[in-house]
Amino acid sequence: MAKHVNPQPTLRIRGYGKRETRTQFAALPFRRKKSGVELLLVSTLDSKRWIIPKGWPMDGVTPAEAAAQEAWEEAGARGRIYDACIGLYSYSKWLDEELSLPCVVAVFGLEVQKIDDKFPESGRRKRKWLTPKKAAARVEEPELKQLLRHFDPARLR
Repeated sequence: MAKHVNPQPTLRIRGYGKRETRTQFAALPFRRKKSGVELLLVSTLDSKRWIIPKGWPMDGVTPAEAAAQEAWEEAGARGRIYDACIGLYSYSKWLDEELSLPCVVAVFGLEVQKIDDKFPESGRRKRKWLTPKKAAARVEEPELKQLLRHFDPARLR
């Protein structure tokens, strides 16, 4: 059986200490409705804030593939992932009450074709479909607010 070759190389950042800025990959799950596009948000595990599915780089997969995997694990969303990054946002990941880790998140569009009721974090997260404007109002990160508010699936390639 032939091995699948990814056209997009994996992203590796070398030379950074454990407390320096880290990279994560996120999916922006969306669906097209007659009334317009809707975006899927999920709740965080601890504070129950609204976010998009995201996680750390994974060995052997592209950033877009890692984002798609996070969308399934955190939201049960499956579909077509787009390889081009549609934007970046930053946030601080709190490791404990006194220590945070600065993160930059690369976002990839995911056109949802199926939503699973059972997925790895199904009992621990809520999910909600919202218009881009309402989704932007629910998240805290300013750059993510802008990304959601101005999301246009016509720009995806």
